[in-house]
Amino acid sequence: MSADDANRRWTRSMPEAYERHLVPVLFRPFASDMAVRAAALRPRTVLELAAGTGALTSALLTALPTASMVATDLNEAMVSAGSAREPRARWRQADAQALPFEDGAFDLVVCQFGVMFFPDRPSAYAEVRRVLGPRGRFLFSSWGPLASHAFDVAFQAALEESMPGQAPAFLRDVPHGYTDPDVVAADLATAGLTMATAEEVTLKGVAESAASVATGLLTGTPVSAALRAREDAQAIRAAVTRKMTDRLGAGPVTAPMTATVYTAHPA
Repeated sequence: MSADDANRRWTRSMPEAYERHLVPVLFRPFASDMAVRAAALRPRTVLELAAGTGALTSALLTALPTASMVATDLNEAMVSAGSAREPRARWRQADAQALPFEDGAFDLVVCQFGVMFFPDRPSAYAEVRRVLGPRGRFLFSSWGPLASHAFDVAFQAALEESMPGQAPAFLRDVPHGYTDPDVVAADLATAGLTMATAEEVTLKGVAESAASVATGLLTGTPVSAALRAREDAQAIRAAVTRKMTDRLGAGPVTAPMTATVYTAHPA
């Protein structure tokens, strides 16, 4: 597996840590916001890409109780975890660049913090365009620059201090590597989609502790792969947790996180 692939895949051991430590803090606040936006569009058929363990899936099912909901993820480990957690949706393992659905099958395609992981975004967006109905909408989000996310910037700084010159660049390169709305608009246009809105949204994440978030990022994301084979992995994890706590404080932590929420439609 290439480094690029490793940055986009979650193994069997990771979804539990992801769900326990990261979803409540980083993803659920934005899922609530996106579900409200989705409900305003009144779709009957919804496809979710990169659904993970189902944080947005659950919010959408609550906001759209009569809609037909299909949740997908590239990673079988996430599909297994998500389907167990949120059985009301129909779950499928699927590559966003080769969706196993008929043309025009959905009124709405949604993707929360997943487009950054697509190796070929115009190709994935072309698939979104294909499965959308003529009046369909694509609603998706991406994180802002690393510096705009207080939890992630504290973690990356702690990682770089603990692994001088060897720290994984996963957070900077992937989750926070697709931040320019002009680039997003160009990728959409290549796929036959028109950007309608791009709204910057800043919400607060509330964590039981900085140590909990550090644990999630160390064991529930591809950062874990970079540490797994190292003899000093345990010492690095301890150092990162300590340094992140020093930056954000002990006990419960509240910090701002910025993302951009986009809507697009067939051109």
